[in-house]
Amino acid sequence: MKNVDGKKPVFRFAPNPNGPLSFGHARGIVINGTYSKEHEGTLILRFDDTDTTVKPPELSAYDLIPKEVEWLLGRPADRIVVASDRIPKYYEHAEKMLNEGFGYVCKCSAEAFREFRESKSNCPCRDKSVEENMSDWNKMLDGTYKPGDAVVRVKTDMTLKNPALRDWPALRMQDTETNPHPRPNIGSKYKVWPLLDFQSAVEDHLQGVTHIIRGKDLMDSTRKQTLLYEHFGWTYPETIYWGRVKVHEWGGFSTSKMRASIENGEYSGWDDPRLPTIQGLKARGIQAEALRNFWIELGVTQKDISVPLATLFSHNTKMIDDEAPRMSFVRDSVEVQLHGEIPEAVHIPIHPNHPKKGMRNISLNPSTIFIEYDDAKGTYRLKEFADIGEHGTVESIDRSDKRPIIHWTSLTNSVEANLIIPDQEEIKIVKGRAESNDYPIGTIVQLERIGYAIITEDGYLLMHE
Repeated sequence: MKNVDGKKPVFRFAPNPNGPLSFGHARGIVINGTYSKEHEGTLILRFDDTDTTVKPPELSAYDLIPKEVEWLLGRPADRIVVASDRIPKYYEHAEKMLNEGFGYVCKCSAEAFREFRESKSNCPCRDKSVEENMSDWNKMLDGTYKPGDAVVRVKTDMTLKNPALRDWPALRMQDTETNPHPRPNIGSKYKVWPLLDFQSAVEDHLQGVTHIIRGKDLMDSTRKQTLLYEHFGWTYPETIYWGRVKVHEWGGFSTSKMRASIENGEYSGWDDPRLPTIQGLKARGIQAEALRNFWIELGVTQKDISVPLATLFSHNTKMIDDEAPRMSFVRDSVEVQLHGEIPEAVHIPIHPNHPKKGMRNISLNPSTIFIEYDDAKGTYRLKEFADIGEHGTVESIDRSDKRPIIHWTSLTNSVEANLIIPDQEEIKIVKGRAESNDYPIGTIVQLERIGYAIITEDGYLLMHE
């Protein structure tokens, strides 16, 4: 971490509140939060909520996101900033640009300006006087101009090698009469809104941000904002970039796409365990520490990375394995009647590594058990009990050969239950017999030979294998 010596660095995590946070957002929280903690700095949670059209904010996200940040880090953000509360500040800086001649109001159509940009020639609006620009600015503010009629641009250089940097747009008009901001105190109050590169740049300066950690796809944003900082005479924050991280099983989820899928009924909500949202991961039993360790292990590198979901699951297993009670869930159950010398009950450890957790007492009176259909072929050994021959005969309490070891449960100590498997495409329900227990809903257990699961009202939700 550069430029930290003797300073208290200031970091920011700045999501668009158009929905709850996703797995990808967790990276920004964890990396910025970890650096701020290590260097005794400040972490700002900032809502970049100035787009009411393409990515309209969702009102519930303002309350939910701070809780998600606190859950993930184990502590709240040091400061919360809401961009839509700060519009007057952005207006002040826009007016400073216009008055000092490094900004102008452009009334060219998007198509016309594109031709100027591509031909590296100046827009005719560029040479207007301060008085003309301020007059046009006021017409934007009072609604004389309509959305699409005018934008405020930052003067850079129309011959710059990178076209994206040429006189880039800073503020535009939005139709907040038709599409009001969802926050009641904002609504249709403003007609002119800053674009993200301008709003973020100004706010970073006002909040004293010293370090920006962002995706390498935002390098052009850094270049634009650096040019703006030079105009204002400010020092740009230290910037660090990371590459993309793609999880094989999730593909290309985005908050906007997930929101649409929830609204059309494809998913039950933001906490659907198939979704890569913080809420979905929590519902699936992923621990905050596992998410933190996952992102910290990947670190900050500009290299694009592709990882399987199993990598996250392995971190989660380390968090939960030591506490998860062991249980049997027999899928596609087959009833077997045992014969021979059979004890009244079998006593199996609740956890193989922690004898103090006690025993599971499995009654064999009557001596009817359930095993999985695929295991009911030939001979086998019932885990923690005995070798079983054909026709259910108890052959030996001691292990006598290498026959497969299978899990099982008894008639007396089991109930009909469902195993809920959140496949990426659908939620599958597998019926079976579950070992009787009195664990409360929400308890994480390990189902023998299947994987980790959470006890829910509807059965056992499979977290991961």
